[in-house]
Amino acid sequence: MKSYYLLLSVIFFTWTSTSAQESKKVYTTTSGELIFSLANITDQGNEQGSILRFSPVVNIQNWVNFDKSDHFGYFTGLSIRNVGFIYDVPANSAVNYNFPDESNVRKKFRTYNIGIPVGLKLGNLNDKFLFVGYELEIPINYKEKTFVNGDRIDRFNIWFSNRTNTFNHSLMAGVQLPYGATLKFKYYLTNFFNKSFQVTDAQGNAIRPYQNIDVNVFYFSLNFGLLKNADFYYND
Repeated sequence: MKSYYLLLSVIFFTWTSTSAQESKKVYTTTSGELIFSLANITDQGNEQGSILRFSPVVNIQNWVNFDKSDHFGYFTGLSIRNVGFIYDVPANSAVNYNFPDESNVRKKFRTYNIGIPVGLKLGNLNDKFLFVGYELEIPINYKEKTFVNGDRIDRFNIWFSNRTNTFNHSLMAGVQLPYGATLKFKYYLTNFFNKSFQVTDAQGNAIRPYQNIDVNVFYFSLNFGLLKNADFYYND
């Protein structure tokens, strides 16, 4: 596995170096992101819904753009992103192990992720264009809140928690509008939870609360340009 990621790293840096040398124009763009997220949830074999979650902070991404022409280019970069979902948990759900008799339990889950995107841009790169891409994300902070009958009764966050997977894989597509505004859709291929995570319940029994739940987060977002190279987007 380590060899696999090393090979990907070598390919990635070789590709970006070659792109920089061959590109017609190289520049950076920095933007903020307003995220509206939901999730596809299968809990104990039953499909469940989620509640729309709005996360305006802290979501920052910086792209390094390699424009081959006025109509085609690549991008990569670095991001930090607040990703999660809200779930009205059924009484028989495995993630409801602390309150198994409660039917009105709502949980809010989120992670802060460091991301590395790779993608393509097509269209008028000086105005409006489409983009598609892949992003590898590493969760660095996990947070969980529990509400019973509307009252918050538990909250905790953990750095580099093993409740989540080490790497998340996602696909994205969107449209770039004038002055740095962007509409984007993103889908996470990786389960939000680590199915092997183990915890002890109130009776001292070892359980795996995420073993029988599959959660794939997806979101729509509005991105707003902050900087292009070292200049503000709206200088013009």
